[in-house]
Amino acid sequence: MSEGAFHVHGPHDHAVEHAAHSSDPLAGRMAVMTAIFATIGAFFGYMGGATQNEALMYKNDSTIRRTEASDQWNFYQAKSSKQNLAELGATLATGDQAARYKSEADRYNKEKQDIMVEAKKLEERSAQLELQSEASMHVHHRWAQAMTLIQISIALAAITLLTRSRGLQYVSYGVAAASTVLGGLALAHI
Repeated sequence: MSEGAFHVHGPHDHAVEHAAHSSDPLAGRMAVMTAIFATIGAFFGYMGGATQNEALMYKNDSTIRRTEASDQWNFYQAKSSKQNLAELGATLATGDQAARYKSEADRYNKEKQDIMVEAKKLEERSAQLELQSEASMHVHHRWAQAMTLIQISIALAAITLLTRSRGLQYVSYGVAAASTVLGGLALAHI
């Protein structure tokens, strides 16, 4: 340690260090395995958080696109109302006034078509983002399952040290292996 700095060991750190330096081979193996499990767990925790944030970003973007589409549909409705009034004006008016209202009605109809295209694009993009959000949440759940199993494995390793049970040692390894499989599935987006 550098001068002026201090390091406080937690009970777990102390137990792991003590076990690693003891002449008991089981304690040494379990200390090393616990450190490996904790490292794997840290990776799983990070990836779980990252995929959850990704899912939330997709969900947020989807909501924004859906709101923009709703705005476009409201704009479309406003243009429809103006078109209807212009068509009514064309019906009631005569001569140049009727032609002007007819021209306005045609313009509103064209504007409506452009607005409808944009609104549909925004709805499609919102649906795509929603699907991406769901896929990311699925992967997040895989990471969370893997993290839970690795934490159980660490707890089993600690109990193994207390009980000196070889069977429990292998159960701890098996749970860690299952956790790693789930982490692999999450990494592969399955």
